[in-house]
Amino acid sequence: MTVQDETTLKLRVGVDSGGTFTDVCMFDETHGEIHVWKVSSTPQDPSLGIAGGIEQGVAEVAKATGQKVDVVYFGHGTTVATNALIVGRGAETGLITTKGFRDVLELRRQKRDSLYDIQTQKPRILVTRDKRLEVSERVRFDGSIHTALDEDEVRAAARKLKADGITTVAVCFLFSFVEPAHEKRVKEILAEEMPGAFVSISHEVAPEFREYERLSTTVVNAYLGPIMKSYLSKLQPRLAEIGIDAHPHLTQSNGGVISSEVAQNFPARTVLSGPAAGVIGALSVGGLSGFDNIITFDMGGTSTDVSLIDRGRPQMSNDAVVHGYPLKLPMLDIHTVGAGGGSIAHIDAGGLLKVGPRSAAADPGPVCYGRGNEEPTVTDANVVLQVLNPTHLLNGRMKIDQARAKAAIGRLADQLGLGVMETAQGIISVVIANMAKAIRVISVERGYDPRDYVMLGFGGAGPIHAARLARELEIPRLVVPKYPGIMCALGLLLTDLRTNLSLTRLLPLSEAGAPGMESGFAGLEERGQDWFAQEAIPEERRSLIRSVDMRYGGQGYELTVPCPAGPIDAAALVMLRAEFERIHKQVYGYVAAEEPVQVTTLRIEAVGLVPKADLKAYPPASGTSNVAITGWREVWLPETGGFTNCPIYDRALLGPGHEVTGPAIIDQMDSTTLVLPGQVATVDAHLNLIIEG
Repeated sequence: MTVQDETTLKLRVGVDSGGTFTDVCMFDETHGEIHVWKVSSTPQDPSLGIAGGIEQGVAEVAKATGQKVDVVYFGHGTTVATNALIVGRGAETGLITTKGFRDVLELRRQKRDSLYDIQTQKPRILVTRDKRLEVSERVRFDGSIHTALDEDEVRAAARKLKADGITTVAVCFLFSFVEPAHEKRVKEILAEEMPGAFVSISHEVAPEFREYERLSTTVVNAYLGPIMKSYLSKLQPRLAEIGIDAHPHLTQSNGGVISSEVAQNFPARTVLSGPAAGVIGALSVGGLSGFDNIITFDMGGTSTDVSLIDRGRPQMSNDAVVHGYPLKLPMLDIHTVGAGGGSIAHIDAGGLLKVGPRSAAADPGPVCYGRGNEEPTVTDANVVLQVLNPTHLLNGRMKIDQARAKAAIGRLADQLGLGVMETAQGIISVVIANMAKAIRVISVERGYDPRDYVMLGFGGAGPIHAARLARELEIPRLVVPKYPGIMCALGLLLTDLRTNLSLTRLLPLSEAGAPGMESGFAGLEERGQDWFAQEAIPEERRSLIRSVDMRYGGQGYELTVPCPAGPIDAAALVMLRAEFERIHKQVYGYVAAEEPVQVTTLRIEAVGLVPKADLKAYPPASGTSNVAITGWREVWLPETGGFTNCPIYDRALLGPGHEVTGPAIIDQMDSTTLVLPGQVATVDAHLNLIIEG
């Protein structure tokens, strides 16, 4: 869209493409207003839903304002890489590795994921054994060359993979994170022997120690590469067709954004793309309301993602397991469970009611959508209970068939020997229990008490369940943002450009190790400055944040500790040790003061500050909240023992200072909020709901 005159609105657009809905958030730079839109996702080709959602949303803005519109920024959170990993539809991949090490991918760590489950299943191996080829080469732990690279063997391996029809290759050599010369040469040879092939090189993808995790990350990156390239190559033309020239930026798992080109080369960085944007959005919204200790609760149509923000900083993990595959990449510490609005309720072999992880997704969707699904979902339960509007959603754009939902839940009720309403509420109770367990993983199991935090509930299905979930966990305060259903899309307009650089360097935390730490950080900071220059980030918008992975001598796992800028002097060493011991006590419950501490990895987070959407404050509203009541509805609530006549509030008519006393329903285009009996919801200056009680 080309700017035509001074009356043209400049829009920054964020789009989160989920499994059920595609959310569009548009920030009008001209007037400082935010506009939202929501459409059904198109799983067969996500770019169709994205382009259609933007086109409809922009048209609505143009219609409402009577002005022309120019999209000047496009940010995107995607589940393409995640879904490809879950369903196993990545590219057929080949592997070239050090002689004697091709089976590391299958041997893994030789430990059981579930110690007492004799039927536990390992994830599918992404590279079959006949496609895992070995070549002669060997680098020692100190970077010296033990065995030179046999280039003839590399060429032979490349030709075999090409003859087998392989167009995607992962390359991972022993100790290449110390000396990458052999991997660099293999990359050159593959470009000659297999032109056009997608090549994933371990020292570029995950330049850190721990051989299996580095190999797994490199293979996952290769496996997802062609899928991401194909997807983005379709998206760009579709955007051009609707007149958008803005260059796409994608969210990565660490909460920052990267260019489309980087995402195509490093798709493994995007496996938590959408959920990460939601955490960043929650950080900004919570901060405006005065909260810096937050548990995020993001419930969409397919899954629920939870995370913890402590003292204004999201919790990070430098390695994670995503759907069974270890990834040695910095990412937000987000825990996901298969509990969404589309999660299917069923009875297991023992006769117990279970919910998820199977989902009806966008197509066919819940039974009440009338698209052919006959298995009841969480959304159907809420429609039957009439917590959700029993006739329509999305301000009337999506019709709802309550009778179909009742019939589906009735069939389940007959099997359980319960009434329809009790079964519907049972579905809600089970899914609440699943989500409470997920929050305990990222709080109690990490040494945090959830009662010391506020919960920020968002996602299309989050606010309707957040009040009960908060009560289950004894969380005293709940925040529901102004636009909960599109929080991930909003987060795309609130995040910065970001990259993480690391260097494995085993050193003692002492004066003897200080010079090695300083030289290591100097090299990382130089690489960070190169990245700033490549992204054309002005000097005044650059930020470098240090951290160090540390452990007691002999430990097998590390903790990441913030590191101050400046020289690594005696004061810095004392501060690092003290902070390490604080975190160690929080996580493990003890401090071993007499034990030496070892540094394993130096890290730099390079942040390029970019213009963001401005979430403005509003003046106090006049009158009472009664002006926002649009009707009443009988809602089945276990807290009151049955159907209760509840007021329905239009969220758009609530202003700062208004109070809503439960039980009540607060309705809006992108979500529905349930206020329970005994709770009071207050609207703050940024139009967030603060629910207490």
